[in-house]
Amino acid sequence: MNATVAQNFYPPMLTQSKKQLNSTPMNCTGRLFSIILIIACGLYAAGAERVVFKGFERGMGIGGWLTNYKRFNVLPDKWRMKITVGDMEHFRSYITEEDVKNIADMGLDHIRLGFDQIVIEESPYKYREEIFDMILRFAEWCKKYKLNLVLNLHKSLGNYCDIKEEVSLFESPELKERFVALWREFERRFSGLDYVAFELLNEVRDVNPKDWNGLAETAVSEIRKLNPKRIIIVGGTHWNAPYSLGKIKLFDDPNIVYTFHFYEPFEFTHQRGVLQASTLFYNRVMYYPSDIAPYREYRECIGADATLYKNLAKMDKNALRRMLQPAFDFAKKHPDKILWCGEFGTIRHAPGRSRENYMRDIISMLKENGIQYCVWNYLSTPNDGNRFSLVDDDNRKILSPELLKIIRGEVD
Repeated sequence: MNATVAQNFYPPMLTQSKKQLNSTPMNCTGRLFSIILIIACGLYAAGAERVVFKGFERGMGIGGWLTNYKRFNVLPDKWRMKITVGDMEHFRSYITEEDVKNIADMGLDHIRLGFDQIVIEESPYKYREEIFDMILRFAEWCKKYKLNLVLNLHKSLGNYCDIKEEVSLFESPELKERFVALWREFERRFSGLDYVAFELLNEVRDVNPKDWNGLAETAVSEIRKLNPKRIIIVGGTHWNAPYSLGKIKLFDDPNIVYTFHFYEPFEFTHQRGVLQASTLFYNRVMYYPSDIAPYREYRECIGADATLYKNLAKMDKNALRRMLQPAFDFAKKHPDKILWCGEFGTIRHAPGRSRENYMRDIISMLKENGIQYCVWNYLSTPNDGNRFSLVDDDNRKILSPELLKIIRGEVD
């Protein structure tokens, strides 16, 4: 494997992007954190750039283990919410300590681990001890290899990002309470692990932002009763689209991180994907950068608004910048709020050079705007119809040396 890039292991804390504050050991005290916060606020007043939290600058997402272990699209309703013997065997074997070491050796500083509510929750308010033990053991591996950790509720009951459910999380008082209770349980079990952040929910569907903001506020309040300093990550609605940041609730809390995802243009990032009807129907290899014609033709083919790209001659970095602009505007408007891009990437079978070009352009723009990031995804199951994996299935090595440089942020 490539030589490990020198890095430090920091607990989540407020720092400043250009005028970096001194590093703090893992067991930093609340008093020192307050001093750092005061200094950082002084830097804003002096016109310094936006804040970040050190130790979450470049990360790797892990799906395919405790989430996306199988796709529900093809399952009848009666089978979707059941955990089978095969599922448990997969959970016990798919990700090991070697994978955590591998990610550390890539020169990354954090992991975003996705899990589903039904994987943890055996029945209402009753949890699978074996799964909690797995996640705690995973957290210990992260500590051993000096990686910070984001625990991400990828799919909650009533809010599966890829299937429509009969009962929405936001319409069911019981599902809301179970959602909040789950995070209370996580705080109880992970108390004292200050290198672990909680991401409340992966991709909220196209619901009224007020409904999600209210539930997020309740969850934050309950966690705060147990831990006033836990890093909590909150995204917007409409699958965490950049434009949803404009309607997200802002907290008067320096330990709240705001997040968004980016998969535009969809016809490139999900090209020929078998789980999406539009890309499966179009069935075309897409390149990046590219003349705009194939992208316009995609929209015409599926009957979508073909004028979306009318002012574009190319699908290139400038086009992506326009799509990302709402996130950049949020970062500029709220320099005191931490902003983190928690997901972006391309499907595995996209042309390799185009995949590198796309990732390079996105990471370079995120860095220009002082936004930290986490790429998606380390490894997808071989039978997954939506594989975004960045490593080989068998040897788990990064797919290309150039791709490794890019995800490390070496894009200048």
